[in-house]
Amino acid sequence: MKKMMLLLALAGMSTGVIAQETTTAEIPTHKHKVITNGVGDNWFIDFGGDFITNYSSQEQGLSLNPFSMDRGNFAFNLSAGKWLTPTFGMRLKAQAAWARVVNGLEDNCECASSLQNPLYNQLNLNIQPMLNLHNLFAGYKPRVWNTILYGSAGWMYNFDAPGHSSVMIGAGWLNQFNVTKRFHINVDIYTNMGEADMDGYNHQHGTPCFGTRDWHLGWSVGCGFNLGKVGWDNAPDVDAIMAMNKAQLDALNASLAEQQNENERLQTMVKNHKCPEATKMVTEIVATKASVFFNINKSKIASKKDLINVQELAECAKANGKTIVVTGYADSKTGSADYNQKLSERRAQAVADELVKMGVSRDKIEVVGKGGVKDLTPISYNRRAVVTLK
Repeated sequence: MKKMMLLLALAGMSTGVIAQETTTAEIPTHKHKVITNGVGDNWFIDFGGDFITNYSSQEQGLSLNPFSMDRGNFAFNLSAGKWLTPTFGMRLKAQAAWARVVNGLEDNCECASSLQNPLYNQLNLNIQPMLNLHNLFAGYKPRVWNTILYGSAGWMYNFDAPGHSSVMIGAGWLNQFNVTKRFHINVDIYTNMGEADMDGYNHQHGTPCFGTRDWHLGWSVGCGFNLGKVGWDNAPDVDAIMAMNKAQLDALNASLAEQQNENERLQTMVKNHKCPEATKMVTEIVATKASVFFNINKSKIASKKDLINVQELAECAKANGKTIVVTGYADSKTGSADYNQKLSERRAQAVADELVKMGVSRDKIEVVGKGGVKDLTPISYNRRAVVTLK
């Protein structure tokens, strides 16, 4: 009689606390949506060394080899910018160069200069909108390598020919390799186009020797540092969260209804009880079953409170040498029959593992998977495992 009253009291307690149970689950997020960053987030500063090849409007008939020292010389650059989204960013770049004037020497080129290929000091200032192709097409995630295309617009000043400044436009391909969260290495290939007299010389007579513009083709290797918060938080998938919460609520409601029905049954038993013999009391307890509920497509127990009645059955089984049968189910409206069979077996096994933790010998536990069913309404009530004594 005392054991039966204890079982009734524990069953009543479980209904009072089941609604307070919360479970921890991974929050679903969007692949291509992120939370907007703050003003101080995702800034960077870069610096590097360059080799610049020059092509001028006054040359004609010269080798186009971009690595020739007759055309090229060295430079260095400093830039700072910010990623406004994982895909789009802006940077301001300053470049100091010892550029070359490339003069043609062909007899029929009237623009040949008496001073061939001199150096001149040049300062370039550019603003560059950037597009991260990896994040654009594959969605944002932290990567070792990012490939970035950018445009360029700005101004060039020739210190050795002060009257020869020029508007510049260009484009580039930046490859960024993240060594750590804060430090990265850059490999950059770019081109700039300016006015015909950008280098201080201009073709004035006859046929233009190399078009009507001066060009730069550059290569840069450098490194940089990320400032402020680095990276982005993916935006939560509200629809998926709502669906997950509904599934959890259905499981809690199902567990609550199961416990309420069990309470009513036990209250009726106590009311009609007439001091049964000990053997009969054991028979009544053996007939009791306990249900453990799961979220959709999950084999992790949704609420640990469901294990209260399972604990009582475990104690009864150990005291009377009984075998425990754990039967797993899935709802038939979700997933294929083969998938639901395996899911029901995993759910039954999850409860069996809890019984082992309660001290039940594993050879006293039978695990059965019934696959997808539609025995209960609503359909979410079928996502459960039932524990009975054999």
